[in-house]
Amino acid sequence: MNLTEWARVQGVAPRTAYRWFREGTLPVPAQRVGPRTILVNIEANAAPQPAEGVGLYARVSSHDQKSDLERQTSRLVQWAAQGGHRVVRVESEIGSGMNGGRSKAKRLLADPAVTTVVVEHKDRLGRMNVELVEATLSATGRRLVVLDEGEVEDDLVRDMVEILTSFCARLYGRGSAKSRARKALQAAEYG
Repeated sequence: MNLTEWARVQGVAPRTAYRWFREGTLPVPAQRVGPRTILVNIEANAAPQPAEGVGLYARVSSHDQKSDLERQTSRLVQWAAQGGHRVVRVESEIGSGMNGGRSKAKRLLADPAVTTVVVEHKDRLGRMNVELVEATLSATGRRLVVLDEGEVEDDLVRDMVEILTSFCARLYGRGSAKSRARKALQAAEYG
């Protein structure tokens, strides 16, 4: 099967699959057989794929972290490839962990083919109530896998600034909201 066909079956953009091939992170064996042709090695007598379908999810809080988003996605894909997992969906987005309306996270969680949701850090899925999402997944025979259980301090601070900015904007107006939020954080840090 060629790489483009494989990508469409897996629900991945062909450009993404080609990039994974170039980077060596494609989760299946593949080889170049011509200047523009890449074949994914699928054996005719191979055992059927396991029922488990893995969904990878990466998120960052702001656009200036886009390079971190790409690194996160790459690490997740590499983990899946090394473990031989069948990836059925890869989603990455930019948005606050406090925002419950993240369309790509919703799409991943709603996909019945995804039996295992994999994130690098628990806070990538959400800042609050991740345990409720985990319990809901468990109740439907699915699970959440967190690759690194440690918290990421920098992102926690960034999300706290977003929350304080939002509250300050409501109280004082948008103009001075960011500076008041920073002052509040400094007071909490030293007080």
